[in-house]
Order: sequence, then structure tokens, then C-alpha cells
Amino acid sequence: MDDRNARRPEQPSPHVAEVPVGALLAADSPRSVPVDESHAQALANSGRTLPPLLVHRSTMRVIDGTHRLRAAVLRGRDTVGVTYFDGSPEDAFVLSVESNISHGLPLTLAERTAAASRILRSHPDWSDRGIAGRTGLAAKTVGALRRREAPGHDPPSRVGRDGRVRPADPARGREVAARLLAGRPTASLRQIAREAGIAPSTVRDVRRRIGEGVDPVPAGQRRSVTAPAPVTARGRGQPLAALVTGLCKDPLLRLSEAGRLLLRMLDLQVSGLRQRDRIVAAVPPYRAETAAAAAAQCARDWQELSEELGRRASADPRD
Repeated sequence: MDDRNARRPEQPSPHVAEVPVGALLAADSPRSVPVDESHAQALANSGRTLPPLLVHRSTMRVIDGTHRLRAAVLRGRDTVGVTYFDGSPEDAFVLSVESNISHGLPLTLAERTAAASRILRSHPDWSDRGIAGRTGLAAKTVGALRRREAPGHDPPSRVGRDGRVRPADPARGREVAARLLAGRPTASLRQIAREAGIAPSTVRDVRRRIGEGVDPVPAGQRRSVTAPAPVTARGRGQPLAALVTGLCKDPLLRLSEAGRLLLRMLDLQVSGLRQRDRIVAAVPPYRAETAAAAAAQCARDWQELSEELGRRASADPRD
């Protein structure tokens, strides 16, 4: 997904307008107590010029400045300066939360947590860090709220505060990149990154790891999955040709030199077995015993390779 298509909240208009106090509606505030009269009175008594209010144009509801509005009323003002916001009501609430954690009377932890829960419902595609930055919470706290309030409904990608779209599951993006690299090894890092929804630097790391013959997903990013069938039973009873065909589709094997060597060896094995009778007939009688010994040694070597691969499969933490 192109980062330029990521939705960003509208920004307030810089123009200040004088609006009758009676035309404004109460704020859709994250506060449990909308107005602290002592704070409003302190503002009214300060004697200083107060900044304009931020107002949602389509509803005329105050986004930021409830206490300043109350202070204006206490001063006997008929009008008040405002700047307008033209976004959605949902984005207006987000802006209200952002404004209230950056200045004025601080929001309590409970108020910030309740605000984060509401934003998770209205903007489920926003990242944990993005919502955390807007509510003054830790990203881990937002992640815990997401898992508690919407288990099993995590979107495949999320929009960060910078507007960039990133996969919710880093492992998934790396796996997609590995498959794309296998199918289009000459594609640029940026092309693969754009299609996989990850950064070009991550694609570069995936390519490096594949070249080294290791999993493109680091151990710390692997998803917890349901345990697959035991290694000893996997593939048992399938024809060799079907097993080799399945292995040839794996991007890790196709992209690493050692993996391609294994695939060539297995493919040659399949081709050779199809011509077993012709091979036997082609061996002179005086070389049959030597050829048989060589074939037996190959069988033992294959058996050792099979046992080593079986031990590695058993040690895989995903199994």
C-alpha cells in the first residue's frame, strides 16, 4: 500500500474568527468532569488574552478550550475567537485528546485510557505507538487495550503517526517479502517494500538472511502458531516427486545457493528413478559391483542428511 494513500487527520484552519458564545456547543471531551470551575475562574481572573478556541466547524462543538470559553463567559464576553477544524467527528475527538495532553489542565490516567479505548474503536487501523503518542500512554498499554477490547480483530496493517502503513505483524511482512523476492529476484528493494508493506531496509535484511540460508523472520518476531504435525509423520506416504515439487516452491530454498543445490540434487534423484531400468542396463557387468557400492554409499549419505534435517526440524521452536 502506497504511504501517500494513508489517511491523515485534517489540520485546523489558522484563520481566527469571532463567534457568539451562544453559538458554541459543549465539547465532546475526554474529561470525566467537563469543567473545573476553579480553573476557569483562575483563567478569567488572570487578565491576559486567552488563545482562540478550537471548534469543529460542522457541529460548532468545542474541541479544545472549554475552560477558556467558560472564562470568557465569566468575563462577560459575548463573542470569543475560534479557529475551525473541518475533519470528521472521530478525528475531532482525537484532536481534543491531543490538545488536552499537551497543555492546560492535565488528563488523568483513567481519562487517557478511556480516550485510547475510544480511539481504538474509531481508528482500529492506527498503530499502538500512534495512538499512544496521541493519548500520552505507553504503546504497550495501548496494545493491551487492543487485545482486551477487540481480540482476534486486528487489521493486517496499521497507520503510524507519520502516515506510513506498516504490517501489524512484522513476521507477515517479511514472509511476503521473501515470496516476492523468490518470484522476482531482480525487483528493487523499494518495489518489494511497497508491495510487502515494510521498509526497504527490512527487505534488505530479508534478502541478506535468505542469502545466508536462515529464516527471513528473526526468532523474536515469529508468530506463535498452532503446533504442526510431528516431523516424523510429515510427508510420510507421499511420492518423492510430490515432496520435491513442494520443496521447489519454497522461496528460502530457491533464493539461497545451498538451497538450490539441494533442489537440483533431489530433482536429479527423481529423474534418475524414472529411468532406473535404463541406468541398470547401461552399467557394464564388470562395473555393476562398483556402481552398486557407490549407490549404497549415496543411500547412506542421503540417510545421514535425512537424520540431520530431522534433528533440525525437531529443534525448531515453531514445531
